[in-house]
Amino acid sequence: MELGMVGLGRMGANMSERLIRGGHRVVGYDPSPDAARRTAEKGAAIADSLASLAAQLKPPRAVWLMVPAGDPVDQTIEALAPHLSAGDTIIDGGNSNYKDDLRRAASLRQKHINFVDAGTSGGIWGLAEGYSLMIGGDKAVVERLTPIFRTLAPAADRGWGHVGPVGAGHFVKMVHNGIEYGLMEAYAEGFAILENKREFQLDLAQVAEIWRFGSVVRSWLLDLTADALKQNPQLEGIEAYVADSGEGRWTVAEAIDLDISAPVITLALLRRLRSREREPFADRLLAMMRHEFGGHVIKAATGKEKKPA
Repeated sequence: MELGMVGLGRMGANMSERLIRGGHRVVGYDPSPDAARRTAEKGAAIADSLASLAAQLKPPRAVWLMVPAGDPVDQTIEALAPHLSAGDTIIDGGNSNYKDDLRRAASLRQKHINFVDAGTSGGIWGLAEGYSLMIGGDKAVVERLTPIFRTLAPAADRGWGHVGPVGAGHFVKMVHNGIEYGLMEAYAEGFAILENKREFQLDLAQVAEIWRFGSVVRSWLLDLTADALKQNPQLEGIEAYVADSGEGRWTVAEAIDLDISAPVITLALLRRLRSREREPFADRLLAMMRHEFGGHVIKAATGKEKKPA
């Protein structure tokens, strides 16, 4: 098949390369000349505009977007849609909110343009290992694009699937990332306990390597952690600042809307937020209150003086 790829950053470029290796024709577009050049070196045709990209594809076209979630997706769709025809398909492979998918699909439907949301996991390892794809959209549209999904996935028969209508793909990916938050937090806490048991002088890289095989906590995330600890056991140069892509927040909000208790994912999100605070006001206030409580007579809510317990 042939596919347009909009956004040739690391993920978009690697996905393009994997598709080219699989025998597909890729027409790429990126506003960065360097990104476009690097992808061209892998065998992609390059367009200098969205109009040019559409012109280089035969109908019914399929155009995959790998751009940041939010306004960039809306802006790209708005700029691309006038150059597409009825029966063409736009695939959003980024980390969009599933509610945005519903809105975008409804708008494009009026132009008879299909919309597919493809939750994509795999990161920088996807080129070699394949990508996990959670796909939402109309069945007939997804079936027509199956050769693309099979090539991007770890194997033709695993690691990808049509999970439901438009929005379902990014909804499943959202929950996937919420689970990832909880897993990462559990690993971080466990290794912190190991690291602080100083009398045993544990080699954390060794422990991680042991756990990678046969253990019930083995995972690809542990593989990456083991490699990182081997390369930098003291975590030198790494700031205790953890970003989030937004999907953990959306997962927690969805859990609340559905009256589902999700304490692990929620706490993992809060820990990320906490990592970004510098001299947190709440902690300083707690320290002040504890100092006052421990060293002085304080006043109860009634105004009467009371000795600390």
